[in-house]
Amino acid sequence: MKRALIWITSFVLTILIAHYQRVTGPTWPAKDKITISNKHYEIVYIRSHYTTSDAKIKIVLPDTSIHGKLFYHIYLLNRPYKAQQLIRSGDTLIGALPKLPPAGKYEYYIELYDSQGHVLYSRKDKPVIIRFKGYVPLYLLLPHIIFMFLAIFLGLTAGLLALFDDLSYHKVQWWALISLLIGGFILGPLVQKFAFGQLWTGIPFGWDLTDNKTLIMLVGWIVAIWLNRHESRRWWTVGAALVQIIVYLIPHSLHGSTLNPETGEVIQGFIVTLVNFLL
Repeated sequence: MKRALIWITSFVLTILIAHYQRVTGPTWPAKDKITISNKHYEIVYIRSHYTTSDAKIKIVLPDTSIHGKLFYHIYLLNRPYKAQQLIRSGDTLIGALPKLPPAGKYEYYIELYDSQGHVLYSRKDKPVIIRFKGYVPLYLLLPHIIFMFLAIFLGLTAGLLALFDDLSYHKVQWWALISLLIGGFILGPLVQKFAFGQLWTGIPFGWDLTDNKTLIMLVGWIVAIWLNRHESRRWWTVGAALVQIIVYLIPHSLHGSTLNPETGEVIQGFIVTLVNFLL
């Protein structure tokens, strides 16, 4: 009975982690809710788009007296924002961000005005970043996602089994490691190659936080399994599971791959943060 509760708890925690990773990830849009003339509207800022087409920005605003502009500039370039008039099509105002190469980014925001030109809404002080990516075939993306979350599920299960001194954790931690190897070190680089043109941008080749988080989890499980090889040292497995949880509490793709618009090279992690600070 206790073992069944552990597996169920691990499954629930995995669902919660998956949801957190999704809503904090780069594909989850930013949203603003505004009120104009006692009517409520929602403005959606997409944060990820494919390199094959311009990124359409659409705002449903039936009030035809309202017009707006789209402001944008290339991320990391210290240049003024370009302004683009939003085009009305029925109830919708539409703008378009010109497509960029893989890992290319814009900073952008919307301003809305009344018929007299007074600003009704602006996100100038908190622009949104959108990143362009190449198309990843579903036959690669789907198994990558499955194996990565299987690694979470099995890792949490191994940690809880070890915590309650259930020796079956020895076998389960191996399953977690194998799932992580397949999802993070075989399928993961292939997914990244399609999306951003590079297989691996973590240590020792770069500082991409997503790749390095995967590497940290790998080291954690290898250490735990190695130290458990001759005798039961369950707290190392508990520790590896805790490291995994901490890693997944970091938002997905934070400080991820970014195209340097001046050199055409993809830079990552703290390098992007440093450039931002210097600019």
